[in-house]
Amino acid sequence: MSHPGGRPAPPPGPPAAAGPALRGLADLLPAVARVLGVPGQAEGAGWLVGPLAGVRHVVVLLVDGLGARQLAEHAALAPGLAGLPELGPLAAPFPSSTAISLASLGTGLPPGMHGIVGSSFRLEDGTVLAPLSWAEEPNPIATQPEPTLLERAAAAGVHVVTAAPAAHRHSGLTRAALRGGQYPGAESVEDRVRVAVAAIAAARATGTASLVYAYWPDLDKAGHLHGVDSPAYRGELARVEVLVAGLAALAGPDVALLVTADHGLLDVPDDRRIDLEALPALRDGVVTILGEPRVRHVYAEPGRAGAVLDTWRRVLGAHVDVLARDEVDGLLGPVDPWHAERIGDVVAIAREDWALVSDRVDRLVSSLRGQHGGLTPAEVEVPLRLARG
Repeated sequence: MSHPGGRPAPPPGPPAAAGPALRGLADLLPAVARVLGVPGQAEGAGWLVGPLAGVRHVVVLLVDGLGARQLAEHAALAPGLAGLPELGPLAAPFPSSTAISLASLGTGLPPGMHGIVGSSFRLEDGTVLAPLSWAEEPNPIATQPEPTLLERAAAAGVHVVTAAPAAHRHSGLTRAALRGGQYPGAESVEDRVRVAVAAIAAARATGTASLVYAYWPDLDKAGHLHGVDSPAYRGELARVEVLVAGLAALAGPDVALLVTADHGLLDVPDDRRIDLEALPALRDGVVTILGEPRVRHVYAEPGRAGAVLDTWRRVLGAHVDVLARDEVDGLLGPVDPWHAERIGDVVAIAREDWALVSDRVDRLVSSLRGQHGGLTPAEVEVPLRLARG
């Protein structure tokens, strides 16, 4: 592992973004809800009305770790998916990681409003929350009280079903961000297709619209462990192709399949891993470091935030954008004052394919080859593909 200690701080300025402004992942379910007749959607939610004209049943498949750029680079392995008409790409929220993206998808809100601001972060009372391992406490609904799009659709009479692993049914993240409707549990490709078929049939039998949310996690796991051009990642993408084919076969005049993702991935070379443990100055005035290797939330001792900011900028140099809390607002969208203290006093965002690793903070996650969370197009841009009969 390497570190660039002693480099001068970069000139002030905003971090590099993903490119031209894109619709966000948070815009997707409000647009689907409007198509299905759920009241209360904003005027801007009408962007799917044309592509989904006549649709009464929508299946939204989210493939964890399938960035738009990874799909383009591996199109030959998933020709059916890659050949579907494009409605995107969409932009994952910041940080571009699963918990944040699923919360924005489920609520239709930016992270600053739903309050899930990192892969791990500190709540107002000082409790550390890691949303992917969230169980009973803190209370998920108290932590994220805004109604979800699945709840709102179900309340409006839409038949809402989630097709995802049974182990996720009662997780804190599901209850915070994706609560609402039925959740029968679906483990395999075939299970997910079966759940979607049953949901559409049940809705037709009662003359109602339906919304199926399906989640597939395995591609992301392969990318983390082995990299985004590894045989394991390529093999998992071939399985995604089978799932997409099974769900696309359901498409018809009144049924649409939308395929998207929560984030992309990039590989971090060994010589671009900045070892935080090798830089003891970064601990001066710091209570705790959270987040993930591409984005670190740094919480300072009372009265030390300015000094910590200066030190992190001086030590980390040009490979990391180091921002004060109030400089992150634009990246997180509008920030509810209730959630402001969840954001680190200092937020460090690795540029290019660098990472801020730490055996003390998150040894396993820091060791992974594939990473995400940052602002590069490879991480932020996610596909949105449409299958219709």
